[in-house]
Amino acid sequence: MLSIDRSIIDAIVAHARRDHPDEACGVVAGPAGSDTPTRHIPMDNAARSMTFYEFDSMEQLRVWREMDDRDEEPVVIYHSHTATEAYPSRTDVSFAGEPGAHYLLVSTREPDTEEIRSFRIVDGVVTEEPVEIVAAVDPHAVQSYMFGQSPATVDYECSDR
Repeated sequence: MLSIDRSIIDAIVAHARRDHPDEACGVVAGPAGSDTPTRHIPMDNAARSMTFYEFDSMEQLRVWREMDDRDEEPVVIYHSHTATEAYPSRTDVSFAGEPGAHYLLVSTREPDTEEIRSFRIVDGVVTEEPVEIVAAVDPHAVQSYMFGQSPATVDYECSDR
């Protein structure tokens, strides 16, 4: 079973809606060995396709190195399907290279609802698993991270200068 925080699901769905009609993709990292997804990392779909996703190889290398440095692993690998159900395609299955990861699919084919499903994909065998969406125990524990962007202080004060 995939147990995942509501705020992470909301961020994944927002990413999928934002990239629609192209497929969106990304990772949710968590402490190595924990099976606990805590850090949302939206990634670019290098294929820029409505029917296929591919991580940008340089971005993937940076993200995987960063996870190693933080003693994390990819707990969830996600992508969207824009015109079909949330079920892995033959291509998705052939490229599934993380046997310990949950493969989360979001279908954005309906404009007002989304279908969210999770699968384990090991040696070409697809097994659907339940998704338990939980409320945050600590709302600050979940991080969403856009690679290559740094935090900035923003002055919202309007003044006459």
